Amino acid sequence: MDPILRTASPYPDPSVKGPRSILQARRPDLRRMISNSVNKTSLHPGGVQPHREHTELEEELHETAHIDYDHVAIIHNPSVAALYEDALVYETGSAITDSGALTAYSGAKTGRSPLDKRIVQEDSSKDDIWWGPVNKPMTPEHVQVWKINRERAVDYLNTRNRIYVVDGYAGWDEKYRIKVRVICARAYHALFMRNMLIRPPREELEGFHPDYTIYNAGTFPANRYTEGMTSATSVAINFSAKEMVILGTEYAGETP
Repeated sequence: MDPILRTASPYPDPSVKGPRSILQARRPDLRRMISNSVNKTSLHPGGVQPHREHTELEEELHETAHIDYDHVAIIHNPSVAALYEDALVYETGSAITDSGALTAYSGAKTGRSPLDKRIVQEDSSKDDIWWGPVNKPMTPEHVQVWKINRERAVDYLNTRNRIYVVDGYAGWDEKYRIKVRVICARAYHALFMRNMLIRPPREELEGFHPDYTIYNAGTFPANRYTEGMTSATSVAINFSAKEMVILGTEYAGETP
């Protein structure tokens, strides 16, 4: 469904005064939606409730990351309007400024966490990385930590009613740019990456297969007692798996 042809918003008209119960009584359509509105907003193409017939993307996420597509609504490349609506409805602290920008609450982390970044040290990339205080290795003896954090991120995403998937290019030059897929739990993060990445034309989105995938479960902390963790925040990349995992920080600037 084309987002331009979306239906009217199901949310009450703010100009109508009166208790919520009166609004529900006057609008049967709204009353019918109350029980399952957690999985619905009006602006998402095709709706956002999980369905029995799964798309190619859903099958791919289920196969590669065990995303539970029968219980999690997977919202693929949503419009800006849909992300604004979800942020305002579901994310505490979100608001629209007088200039029309979306403001969002990033939690305790208001900037990047350089001490919590790690690069998995593996054969295909270890000789091409300038190791030091910035590029810190997740050494082979700690490779299990990568698996634990990835599993922790996916487990968290599977507890959400909805997750967002944003596809785009990192880099303008067609010769060097890479295809990136971001999987996240917050509309604010999805909107940030929709703006950060270069939006492919519609025909390229239809057959989009990422070079790198980012699992952003930043709302959920890393386990501080896992060996090698310095805090409840972890931002790690694995060049061999071509994956990145974010835990314990909601600062959107960590994603790219």
